[in-house]
Amino acid sequence: MAGPRSRTLVVPIFMGAATAFAVASMAPTTPDGHAQSPQTPAPSAECNEQTPLDFLIRGNWTLRPGMSAEERRARRALHDKAIRYRTERYGYFPGFGRPEWNPHPPAHYARTVTFFGLRTRLHERIVPAVRCAEAEIRLRCAAFAYQPRRLSGLRDRNTFRGGEVSNHVYGIALDVDPHLNTCCGCVAPWRDHPLCKRPVTSIFERMVMPECWVRAFQKFGFYWLGDDALQDTMHFEFLGDPDRIVRTP
Repeated sequence: MAGPRSRTLVVPIFMGAATAFAVASMAPTTPDGHAQSPQTPAPSAECNEQTPLDFLIRGNWTLRPGMSAEERRARRALHDKAIRYRTERYGYFPGFGRPEWNPHPPAHYARTVTFFGLRTRLHERIVPAVRCAEAEIRLRCAAFAYQPRRLSGLRDRNTFRGGEVSNHVYGIALDVDPHLNTCCGCVAPWRDHPLCKRPVTSIFERMVMPECWVRAFQKFGFYWLGDDALQDTMHFEFLGDPDRIVRTP
C-alpha cells in the first residue's frame, strides 16, 4: 500500500532537537493526519544513546543445528515475542503475528526520508533515529570521504526464509549501497561478490562504507547485520526503543 507523497520541511541544522521536532509538529500533514518529518538531522547531542533490545536481535532467536529441544523452544518463544513487539509498534505484516495487535500495515506509517541527499521510505517512528545517525556521521566521520549512492528501506514483500520476517517489511531497516557493501552469508548473487571470495582479517574489508558510519548507527539503537552470521554489511535495523530516540525537555 503506497503512502502519500511527502513534502520536505527545511529545518536549520543549528536548531536544537526539541525545537526542530516542535517545528515538525507544525509541518504539512498527510491526509491521514501524520506530520511530515524534518529533512535536516537533529544534533546528535539531543539524541539518546541506546543499544538494541536483546530479544529483537536475530542471532538470539535463530535456530542452529545441535540445539536441544528446550533451547529450540526458548528461541521460538523469543522469536514470537519479537514478532509481537514489532507488530504492535510498526504494523501487521500478513503471515506474522495477528492483525488485532495492529490494524494497519507498516506501509500505513511509512514516510519519505532523505539520508545524505537520497530518498527512501521508512517507518515514521524510526525517522528521528536516522536523523540522529546522520548528524553523528556528519560530526564524527568527516575524515572518511563516503557518499552513498543507493538506499533500500521499506519493502512490501518478505525477503527472509525459514519462518523469519525481514525488518524491511516493517520499515525499520535501511540498506546502504547494496552494490558495494556485501552480504557474504546471504544467498546468491550476494555471496558471489568478489569481496566475499578473498581472505580478510576484518569484516570491514568486505565493504566500502567506513567503519565510522557503522559505529554512528550503533550509537542510537541500530543493529548492524555485519555482526550477524549473514555478514550483511549494508544493513542497519532499528532494534531500540522508538519512544527513547530523542531527549524530551
